[in-house]
Amino acid sequence: MSRPVDIALLQTRPMADFDAALTEALGLAKAAVKAGATFLFLPEYCGGLRSDGPMLTPPAAPEGAHPVLNGLRDFARDAGVWMQIGSIAVTIPGAPKIRNRGYMIDDQGQIRGHYDKIHMFDIALSPTEVYRESDTVEPGDISVVHDTPIGGIGHSICYDLRFPSLFRDQAQAGADVLTCPAAFTRKTGQAHWHVLNRARAIENTSYMVSACAIGAIPGGGESYGHSLVVSPWGDVIADGGDLPGVVHARIDLDHVAAVRARIPSLSHDRTYTLNHSSERNVA
Repeated sequence: MSRPVDIALLQTRPMADFDAALTEALGLAKAAVKAGATFLFLPEYCGGLRSDGPMLTPPAAPEGAHPVLNGLRDFARDAGVWMQIGSIAVTIPGAPKIRNRGYMIDDQGQIRGHYDKIHMFDIALSPTEVYRESDTVEPGDISVVHDTPIGGIGHSICYDLRFPSLFRDQAQAGADVLTCPAAFTRKTGQAHWHVLNRARAIENTSYMVSACAIGAIPGGGESYGHSLVVSPWGDVIADGGDLPGVVHARIDLDHVAAVRARIPSLSHDRTYTLNHSSERNVA
């Protein structure tokens, strides 16, 4: 017996405004469904992304009136597919900063859960390439596993990929599929994107499904692309490469159970004490 699911990752480009972002996403979504995908995954800031020096300044709107969220919900309902919106920029009444918020949408177009990015991308890659996500974004503090017809799906976003405990907690809480929708920079993507996604899959004997935006960010910067699907054994089974488009893959949730039966490391945690020691063994 197997539980295969045809999924598609939509490798969209960073767009400066809502209309361009929605047009880009819907075009790829239609192509993905036409080719047989029943579960769609979109990148971080698929509702639009701009930058202003070190600050990320994506177009933002309240959740209830967000045109990209509403447009994608309508599409999911009309096409009868589930969809993970990697993230969009959402304003909160009375709050000075936005939320980098992702959603799970069911095949009726209903919101089944959301996740606010926990770890902020505050880094200095060089004297001229500096990012300060926390200048404009309020971090979340709740990890999320979405309940879906294909099993539990853990939701993280971009920089979260560098924090292994977040993914382990989700896997131990019942996630068979872990996700990290992203707009990874080209420099960090070339160095770390593949190895980090493979590591999270291997560590947690889970699928990693990570849609990543591709191309220049209006205002400066560039996203890496290479949307990935990685098996619980660590094999890359789909890679979106350097162009926008649809990345198709078939995943089988029974493969997760089989790998976990062979290497049940998720149940082997032990408590320990950490000591700093300067003792030397003297013969």
